[in-house]
Amino acid sequence: MKTKGRKKDKVNIVTLGCSKNLVDSEVMLTQLKGNQIDATHESEKDDANVVIVNTCGFIDNAKQESIDTILRYADAKQDGQIEKLYVTGCLSQRYKDDLEQEIPEVDAFFGTLELPLLLKKFKADYKHELVGERITTTARHYAYLKIAEGCDRPCSFCAIPLMRGKHVSQPIENLVKQAQALARNGTKELLLIAQDLTYYGLDIYRKRRLADLLRHLSDVEGIEWIRLHYAFPSGFPMDVLDVIAERSNVCNYLDMPLQHGSTRMLKLMRRGITREKTEQLLDQIRNKIPDITLRTTLIAGHPGETEEDFAQMLDFVEETQFDRLGIFAYSHEEGTHAFSMEDNIPEEVKQERVNQVMEVQESISWKKNQQKIGKTLPVLIDRKEGGYFIGRTEADSPEVDNEVLIPAQENYLRLGDFARVTITDASEFDLFGTVAQPTNFDRHTISNDTRKTIPSQNPTV
Repeated sequence: MKTKGRKKDKVNIVTLGCSKNLVDSEVMLTQLKGNQIDATHESEKDDANVVIVNTCGFIDNAKQESIDTILRYADAKQDGQIEKLYVTGCLSQRYKDDLEQEIPEVDAFFGTLELPLLLKKFKADYKHELVGERITTTARHYAYLKIAEGCDRPCSFCAIPLMRGKHVSQPIENLVKQAQALARNGTKELLLIAQDLTYYGLDIYRKRRLADLLRHLSDVEGIEWIRLHYAFPSGFPMDVLDVIAERSNVCNYLDMPLQHGSTRMLKLMRRGITREKTEQLLDQIRNKIPDITLRTTLIAGHPGETEEDFAQMLDFVEETQFDRLGIFAYSHEEGTHAFSMEDNIPEEVKQERVNQVMEVQESISWKKNQQKIGKTLPVLIDRKEGGYFIGRTEADSPEVDNEVLIPAQENYLRLGDFARVTITDASEFDLFGTVAQPTNFDRHTISNDTRKTIPSQNPTV
């Protein structure tokens, strides 16, 4: 007598939160596929019988989005649309016991470092031979490279150490192998990420080695841009600036979350730096690399923030003239140092302060973008959308920064290629341009205002 065979699982991974979470999902996808399991990432088809939600637990809005997503798939499971629901990531790490009680429809919850346990649910093994290999879910020509996990900083507002643990650097040789594998698959731009890039190496090499890592990654054939995200200002390794200045494929770009412009608030936030020292550091960076793009992130409404503190932050933004800036309303996170303080600023005041900062930044961004009109810049083409090819300059990271819109009717461009684009117009957060002729350019003379050149390792770019 024949027995009915069990239908093979089809898995859909849903990712919420930051780029670090996205890398975790890509590793998960690679391991599942490496175990011959049919898996996809955020599939538009509704044909998966198993869903894995990779959650974010950073601030209130992110936590709510994660909970809403879990509940949506819990309802789908009750309705028979899916068979299994697993939850992993930061929210699951932080609130596992509570979530198990509140959402019993979930078959299992896993922490941020429990991928091997999750794989066992599929009778799969964690394949060490796949370490360094990764199926990317971004556009093929760029990829995130997570150089470390966790954080040792004592910032008052941050719950990351509760969810991700202590800082753990990946060895340089492992990261180089990952970069080489990505380059073989068509990656041209590496976006280096960690909770704190500048701490890199202290735990395994007993000294900061971000500069050494950058040199090794810069030597990987096929990598044309390397971009730095999430540098900490206190203890910033100045030798990194030498590498940015020396290496043509290390972008003149630095993302350094500073959180506030008031020394009193920086002390309350336990940032280990004053406004004066921050300004000295920014001056040193700009003196070393005059055309560097500086991105930062701020927080409005931290406990104890007075009107005077906020006025100092506004003044700091106006004075410093950041190229890119984001700002969050403070979220009162249990388990953090700031949770012991009274969350004494109403939500509407926090949001009003956020809006005021962004109004100042919009004016700064508009002025800086207007200065680019008439210039010819190298642009990496990301996608085609709504009648435009859309790309980015060296000054822009995916998802968070400006984009360059090029009319598709007038130009033919290939996704993942570089193009010389003359900027014809600009708004606060976007540039508009046309392709400069000829389109087959020598990248050593690609721009009339870019100090460094894009290396010509790959003649098809």
